[in-house]
Amino acid sequence: MEITLSQKERMLLEDQKNHELICIEKYSKYANQAQDTQLKQICKANEQIERHHLDSINQLLSGKVPDMNQQQQQNQNPQQVTGNNQPTGGNLTDKDICLDLLMTEKYVSGTYDTTIFEFKDTNVRDVLNHIQKEEQKHGEAIFQYMNSKGMYNVQ
Repeated sequence: MEITLSQKERMLLEDQKNHELICIEKYSKYANQAQDTQLKQICKANEQIERHHLDSINQLLSGKVPDMNQQQQQNQNPQQVTGNNQPTGGNLTDKDICLDLLMTEKYVSGTYDTTIFEFKDTNVRDVLNHIQKEEQKHGEAIFQYMNSKGMYNVQ
């Protein structure tokens, strides 16, 4: 399905593209820095899903609504991402990594919420809503990991 984006819609998608690139970089670097195997696995799994998100955003920017049913197949050939966005610090603890990732997911999910409301096309809204729900699942996985390790105590 072909779509025509307004200038505002294009600008919002470009912002989300940059957010996805940062998420991919963080998850990739933190997967290598994490000490705990379970945290490494969470980072690697979330990185792959973030690559799907980037692909979906790129498709939208090219004027096409992605087929959400094909997302699983696209995960087999992830894009290589490089850039200058470095996570802060050198040797972070697993707790520091989790806090940064949780803060990032909260922010990204919130920006998707705003973006969704700015789109006129229902199909695009559905794609963005799907991505936002996955971002929330990433945050939930990090929260659950932290809670299980005593890093985030709910009061």
